[in-house]
Amino acid sequence: MTLTRRFILSASALTIVAALPAAAQDFITVASTTSTENSGLFAHILPIFQEETGIEVRVVAQGTGQALETARRGDADVVLVHARAQEEAFVAEGYGVQRFDVMYNDFVIVGPAEDPADLRDAADAAAAMAAIAGAGASFASRGDDSGTHAAEQTLWAAAGVEPTGRWYLSTGSGMGATLNTAAQLPAYALTDRGTWLSFENRGDLEIVFEGDPVLFNPYGVILVNPERHPHVKADQGQAFIDWLVSPEGQAAIASFTVGGEQLFFPSAG
Repeated sequence: MTLTRRFILSASALTIVAALPAAAQDFITVASTTSTENSGLFAHILPIFQEETGIEVRVVAQGTGQALETARRGDADVVLVHARAQEEAFVAEGYGVQRFDVMYNDFVIVGPAEDPADLRDAADAAAAMAAIAGAGASFASRGDDSGTHAAEQTLWAAAGVEPTGRWYLSTGSGMGATLNTAAQLPAYALTDRGTWLSFENRGDLEIVFEGDPVLFNPYGVILVNPERHPHVKADQGQAFIDWLVSPEGQAAIASFTVGGEQLFFPSAG
């Protein structure tokens, strides 16, 4: 091989290698909840964002507690979850820059159509949970430190119940898997409405309690602090956040429906 040819090939290789870091900047990692992934929301909105910006979003779908822990380690650029107290602590501890409201839906309690614990007659969500425990009716819990599990634990505490015994099954799984377990038993379960509306394997399950204001379910988005983790893609991550809370991003969220029903409601600003 001639010296000139070796020089040309080496220069070409250097050009390719130099281009790789730039290409790698065209995606961000978002740690988020199983509800945003399982409901189909991300499949609906992320292609719109990528087409407009050229930035790919790679989602790590976990329970809220796990998603925040992923972000604490610096293994995500953005976190989008639904446990406000945990989100605010994440920012206060210096792991996140700022929390932004994005959207909301609500939690519902689903259960067997015959409703053995008579939840349809419950005065409020705490009374509904107390009725499940009082009847010893089967209950499937996520048990995974997710936002839904945190909400469930708050409801048990309000009901004055420590859920233990054979009637209480902790799946340690995501919302879809927990609903599958509830459908097979059948059992009661707490779920976000978005996942429920997109869930197809309902079996005999129906919504048996809803509407209590304590079941309000807000979602927030946070940029992981680049001062804590310098490798965080702050510009691209902030671009995603800015788009989510913009009129266009909010309209994309509002346009996501299943069976004609809206799953998430914009709340930015």
